[in-house]
Amino acid sequence: MSVWDEVVGQPRVVEVLQRAAMNPATLAHAWLFTGPPGSGRSVAARALAAALLCDLNTSEANTSEASATQFSTSNASTGATNSGTQPPGCGVCNACRTVHAGAHPDVTTLATDKVTMGIDEVRSLVGLAARTPVSGKYRIIIIEDADRMLEKTTNVLLKPIEEPPPHVIWMLCAPSPADVLPTIQSRCRAVTLQVPPLQAVADVIVQRDGVDPATALAAARQAQCHVGIARRLARDPGARQRRSSVFDTVLRIGSAGQAVLAAETLVKVAKEEAEASSNDRNAAEEAELRRVLGLEPQGTVPSALRTQFKQLAEGQARRAKRANNDVLDRTLLDVMSLYRDVLVLQYHASARVDLINGDDPVGRNAAEVIARHSIPAETLERLDAVTTARKRIAANVPPLLAIEALCATIYPKARR
Repeated sequence: MSVWDEVVGQPRVVEVLQRAAMNPATLAHAWLFTGPPGSGRSVAARALAAALLCDLNTSEANTSEASATQFSTSNASTGATNSGTQPPGCGVCNACRTVHAGAHPDVTTLATDKVTMGIDEVRSLVGLAARTPVSGKYRIIIIEDADRMLEKTTNVLLKPIEEPPPHVIWMLCAPSPADVLPTIQSRCRAVTLQVPPLQAVADVIVQRDGVDPATALAAARQAQCHVGIARRLARDPGARQRRSSVFDTVLRIGSAGQAVLAAETLVKVAKEEAEASSNDRNAAEEAELRRVLGLEPQGTVPSALRTQFKQLAEGQARRAKRANNDVLDRTLLDVMSLYRDVLVLQYHASARVDLINGDDPVGRNAAEVIARHSIPAETLERLDAVTTARKRIAANVPPLLAIEALCATIYPKARR
């Protein structure tokens, strides 16, 4: 399987990247991959990295400008076929497999689970970029979540990206160009990804996870074509149940008191889900630190080494905050999908527009009940309230306060 098969529903992007990989003479030294969550920004960056280091790219025939000119795209799944020249990124050679596994010595990926990316982490990449590649033609540095770099952190990259060594390729990923400094935008070649088609996401779930087509399609629709969330919903019945419980909680809000209780429930469930996903990782990180420092698994930490454990705990606390906010944001997106369905029903457009939650009995019932007992103007007000709650949480407003304000707007005006 080609590395390009991983880039779901992005035929034009695949064509651009394949041509770049086949013609090093015009290869940009810095790239900025942007697109909505779930569009596959980092996946596209890794595919380009694999193609640049692919064994097929060692052949003069595949790296010449003439070969790139002969290349054309028309494949339905990746948007690419070849006319006499196979594009690099075969997916089976050692280079492609190690890049995909995150084990290639010439590909470094910086990602963060924290609220912001540390300046020291980025400075270490600058030093790494000066080194000669170990086994490939290029040293490739991928920065996921480039939007989480503060301005002082981003400034560290300006000179290295503007004048990198010939063997260095920088790849930055962010939701939109506006999320990085204009000085970074001007130094990078932009690649914009779109929301992948619904059927393409469902097909990927069927192929990778062995899920039946109906479940895959429902998960893709409920995830609004976010590949990662769609795969989680398709594979995990508990995730689907938690999602349905959100709709049930919203439907039961009938008074100011119930609004406060509903907010507390939503925040508590999000916190529990975030902690459940973080606890195992935190324990593994502490165990690894103890092993590296030569300490017993349950032994007392010497005073001289407590600084390392303090730093680890601080990093885990920052990551836990981001994880909690991310889970809350996904919950709010689910609430938005509910009111979007309500609006479709109120305008009697369900025959032309599919309901996002049409395959979820709880979600569909909630949308139908709310649609009968409200008017479109109220639905739009509630959608605005959800958007406001998302912005407040992103701006570090205490989540409980933001969700309480949202739930106070949600409950029916007739009962206020």
